[in-house]
Amino acid sequence: MSAAVGFDTATDDTAVCAARGGEVLYESLLGLSEKGGPMHTTALLGEIERATAAAGGWEAIESIAVGLGPGSFTGLRVGVATARALGFSRALPVAGVCTLDALQRGIAEAGGSDSSRLAVIDARRGEVFATLYSSAGQRLWEPLVCAPAELGERVSALPQPLRAAGSGAVRFRHELESRGVEVPDGADPVHRVAARHICALATSGVAGVGPGPVAPIYLRPPDAERWRERDTLKTAE
Repeated sequence: MSAAVGFDTATDDTAVCAARGGEVLYESLLGLSEKGGPMHTTALLGEIERATAAAGGWEAIESIAVGLGPGSFTGLRVGVATARALGFSRALPVAGVCTLDALQRGIAEAGGSDSSRLAVIDARRGEVFATLYSSAGQRLWEPLVCAPAELGERVSALPQPLRAAGSGAVRFRHELESRGVEVPDGADPVHRVAARHICALATSGVAGVGPGPVAPIYLRPPDAERWRERDTLKTAE
C-alpha cells in the first residue's frame, strides 16, 4: 500500500507527517526557532525528506496533502508553493485541507465526543480565524475572520457543551470561557495542528470536511496590500 505525506505551515508550527492506510509512519511538530521565528523556510523540506524516507522513499508516496489555512500569509505561501512544486516534480496529486478542519479533528481525538467543536487560530491584528463543527465533525460555519468579542457573541447563543482549541482559543480564553466555552489548558497539544490529521482529511471527509483545491484560504488581504492602500490614501490626501 502506498503512503501519503502531509504538512501544514499555516500557524507558527511546522507540522509534517507520512502515513499509510491510517498508520502514522513519521510525524514531527516544530515550533519557533531559537530566534523566535517560524521554521517553515528552514526546516520544512528536511522534515518532508525524513517523512518520505520513513515511508520507503518517494517511490512509495502516492499523494501529497497540504494545509491551506487560514493562517499566516507567509506560512501559507511556503506550504502551498512547496506542495505544488513537489507534486509537479514528482508527478503526484496534491490535495488541500483546511487547517481549521485539522484542528477540529484533533479536538475530536482528544475526547468530549458530545461537544460541538470550535477551532480558533490567532489571526493577529486583534482577530481570529474560526469555524464551528458539530459533535459528529460536520462543519456548521464556513471559515471566518472576526474580532474575539464578535466570536464570543456568536457562541453565546449556541447550545452547550462547546469545546474550543487552537492558538486563538488560548490567547482569547477569557472571551470564550466567559460565554461558557470549554478551553483546555494552554499546554495541551490539542491547540496545535497535527499533520496526521492533514493526511487523514486528504483521503476522507465528513459532510464537506475534506480535501479541496490547492488554493490558500486567506480570508483577508495580506499586510503588504493593506500598507499599499494606506500609503496610496496618504499620497492622495
